Amino acid sequence: MGEATYFIAFTLFLLIGLAVTILNDPYIRHKHKKALLLITVLCISLIIQNYIDDTLAAGQTRQLERTLSSIYGYAVRPAIIVLVYPILAPKKRFMATWILVAVNALVYMTSLFSHLCFWIDESNHWQPGPLRNFCLFVSIALLVYMLYLSVHEHRRTQFLEPVIPTLTVVMILVSIWMDGQASEGRQPIAYLTIAMSFSCVFYYIWLHLQFVQDHEEDLKAQQRIKIMMSQIQPHFLYNTLSTIQVLCHTDPEKAADITGNFSSYLRRNLSSLDEPGLIPFEKELEHTRTYVQIEETRFQNIHVAYDIQDSGFSLPPLTLQPIVENAIRHGVRIRDKGVVKVITRKQNGFHEILIRDNGVGFDAEKIETSDRSHVGLRNVRERIESMCAGTLTVDSRMDEGTTVTIRIPAGAGKEEVKA
Repeated sequence: MGEATYFIAFTLFLLIGLAVTILNDPYIRHKHKKALLLITVLCISLIIQNYIDDTLAAGQTRQLERTLSSIYGYAVRPAIIVLVYPILAPKKRFMATWILVAVNALVYMTSLFSHLCFWIDESNHWQPGPLRNFCLFVSIALLVYMLYLSVHEHRRTQFLEPVIPTLTVVMILVSIWMDGQASEGRQPIAYLTIAMSFSCVFYYIWLHLQFVQDHEEDLKAQQRIKIMMSQIQPHFLYNTLSTIQVLCHTDPEKAADITGNFSSYLRRNLSSLDEPGLIPFEKELEHTRTYVQIEETRFQNIHVAYDIQDSGFSLPPLTLQPIVENAIRHGVRIRDKGVVKVITRKQNGFHEILIRDNGVGFDAEKIETSDRSHVGLRNVRERIESMCAGTLTVDSRMDEGTTVTIRIPAGAGKEEVKA
């Protein structure tokens, strides 16, 4: 009994600590917090009920108290299972399961005036009735449905996400079997109570894993918006619209062409918000060509040449275009004859993209500072490193030009396409 008492105390402290943690956790959704806190409190009450029942069984005959204690235990266990459902499937309603929980409670309340489920005899012994296993069958049915929710509601998510709910169901089912195999002697705490108590901890961890995943998705979405907005510069919009306005009077056909390119450019930037993964290089190259056609129309002194020897790979969206834009805006635009070369090749197990210009050059160390003109390069580097384990290096010499080299490992990312 000494070891059992220590274990009961440990479980109680674990649940109390969990309840305090849940109350102070600012990240778990409010409705999940309420459900998990109620489950934890009910598990604490089950431990107390087990302890009271064991104490009453060891003392003098107290039939009413033991009956009420047992009824409470049988009524609460299925309720705890159903309280987990909204955590697994927040959009569903579970009226039918709550009706089943209520029926279970009513069935066991008959023990106050009949021997249908159980009764406490004059010797203070628990005696089974014909429906003694009604709670067991109800709990198993609810657990099977809980297993279904764990798998069905999360089948489109990451493979490991339903693992914790599934293992929790298995643990509870095993605890039910262990309770059935236990001897008829005094059992200070039911295995099912222990399983439910530790399930509270597992579900708290599971909810935190969900929060981390949701938080990462939010950060990625914010990053995509930041990248898109960093590329659509106001002065580029104003200047392009001004160019279109002038061409409408001097060269309407060319005005129509640049308007189409401008529309494609804006549409591609906006669509990048819906592309969290990698895209084919050819798609990014097409977007870059659209941007270049606009700039070549506006500035007759610049020219962009392409030497595409390798295109069978994928990369993050808005990767090539921002670098070419930097080369034009901050490098070759002021040259009498500014040239930007885009070269792709495959060598030494890497896909390489080189963007060379004969511009004015700059101090490459400024890329790491807050200089707004280099925000695009920093964004590209961060995404290449995090999304496809690639690298971006810059070699720039003042008044000679700049070469930006992107190296992406062959086979990086699941979305790589065949050449």
